[in-house]
Amino acid sequence: MNYIEQLKEILPTDQVTTNEVMLEQHSKDESYHKPHLPDVVVFPKTTEEVSKILQFANERKIPVVPFGLGTSLEGHVIPYNGGISLDMSLMNEVLEIRNDDFLVRVQPGITRTQLNKQLKKFGLFFSVDPGADATLGGMAATNASGTTSVKYGIMRDQVRDLEVVLADGRIIRTGGLAAKSSSGIHLNGLMVGSEGTLGVITELTLRVYGIPEKIMAARATFPTVQQAVDAVVAITGAGIPMARMELVDQRSIQLVNANSDTSFEEAPTLFLEFHGNEAGLNADIAFAQEILQDIGCLNFAFEQDEKARNHLWELRHNLAYTYIHSSPRKKLMTTDVVVPINSLPEAIENTRAKIDSMQMEAGIVGHVGDGNYHVLLMIDLSSEEEIQLAKELNEHIVNFALSKGGTCTGEHGVGVGKAKYQSTEHGVAYGLMKQIKHTFDPNNILNPGKIFID
Repeated sequence: MNYIEQLKEILPTDQVTTNEVMLEQHSKDESYHKPHLPDVVVFPKTTEEVSKILQFANERKIPVVPFGLGTSLEGHVIPYNGGISLDMSLMNEVLEIRNDDFLVRVQPGITRTQLNKQLKKFGLFFSVDPGADATLGGMAATNASGTTSVKYGIMRDQVRDLEVVLADGRIIRTGGLAAKSSSGIHLNGLMVGSEGTLGVITELTLRVYGIPEKIMAARATFPTVQQAVDAVVAITGAGIPMARMELVDQRSIQLVNANSDTSFEEAPTLFLEFHGNEAGLNADIAFAQEILQDIGCLNFAFEQDEKARNHLWELRHNLAYTYIHSSPRKKLMTTDVVVPINSLPEAIENTRAKIDSMQMEAGIVGHVGDGNYHVLLMIDLSSEEEIQLAKELNEHIVNFALSKGGTCTGEHGVGVGKAKYQSTEHGVAYGLMKQIKHTFDPNNILNPGKIFID
């Protein structure tokens, strides 16, 4: 009896499939990395089922790759060693809303928009917004962030407790309900961002926030990207509590206008959002507008009603798909680095110069309020020349960021795409990380080949 038939003795047969379409779906994510089929896709419904699957796989040294919605961008969920694709989509319940504690307990397969629909009736919302409607388990696994991280923090800041199944099937909890603790090693921080290489997340207790009394969005356009980034640095230095500060360059605005019902001024643009009470918000906006004008802002336009504001952020979140639709025969490649705020203008100027010198067509966007920016470019995967140019550009951007004390990935995670930079970024500490991986997963069954390479 092969191991797939043995799996069907552990789980109901309708939770184990080798259907070709399903295997294909679980062979890839939204990145440009080459797909690879798993042997089987398994759909657990409970923590106990996950535990049984991992114990079974560990005894037989079968690779297990957790899968959320496949929205990752660095090949995290691609099962390059075959084995089991562990699809968590059936574990998608809100288990408890502790509104007086500003906490929510959820299963890993629920998405952020599904969660926010249930939180809204309590006047609460979950803050991390990576753009894609990703699962909460996947967001924790990659330590996602997004447009609101400048105010509310990244995924790691929201996790109060996790339930995790280890490679041998043991079930642990990594935190608690208390707002702070000095007890023991911080296992939450260890698990968040580990990309399924240390354990499988089966439950999350997350921090949530009250919906602000008033929200105001605005667009600010500038003659140059340099001035737009200078404005971000100036606003940050002034201590204005911004909720979102997003850069969208001229090329990206042109694509938005071409593919949407908009006629924005085609110039480097900041998308801004302010959260607070009415009196405080008016003062913050007036101060911000004064700073922007001093730096050369061409136009400052408000989006006051909820519909217009939501439309503005839909355009920003869908920008990657706008690039995809503009070049239907190509694949999107997205870079992702973070630099210290004082290095941000230089980093973006350096990136644009490199793009221009390579005669590539690419846009620069990003969550520039915390120093995180991306290059969006479409590449023809059948052209070895284009692939090599894209890799050269990515390596240039990463090396520049590392030279400034930054990081090779701000929110997309390591996966396979950023694994080769880990030793350079972390030095001796990278060896310690590999030892931790071996301690948690001595048979290397959990998402092998991701983050850690020999």
